[in-house]
Amino acid sequence: MNLLDNTQKHTQDLEALIASADRAITEENFSYLMNFYSENGALVVKDGLHVHGKEDLQKAFSAIAEFFNHTLQVSQGAVKVIFGEDCALVLAETLLSAQMQDGTEFNTAREATYVFKLIEGKWLCVIDNSYGTSLLKS
Repeated sequence: MNLLDNTQKHTQDLEALIASADRAITEENFSYLMNFYSENGALVVKDGLHVHGKEDLQKAFSAIAEFFNHTLQVSQGAVKVIFGEDCALVLAETLLSAQMQDGTEFNTAREATYVFKLIEGKWLCVIDNSYGTSLLKS
């Protein structure tokens, strides 16, 4: 299937995939979450700290859950998808909220960038960067 011939369907598939991944993060179902990543997928944990591979991704998501007092809620706002070859660049407004351990509320919107690759007929995340281009400002 030529991606460029059916971008609407692929866009819908990717939006649904991201929504499912967000639910898995919110529910701390990290074993299930790993189904959305390629074997050597990368996650930007914070500026200067990137992890690769499902084992390290799962550990990172567990640490992130701990940091956010196991109350992290993740969702997406606006999403744009750009296709090329067998890849998709996803630009998304990522909405995060949590109740921190000190009782303060954490709420932020990030302009995330994700890269997905169509591998054996399945979209998998190869780069997960919820910080997007804001990394250029640090």
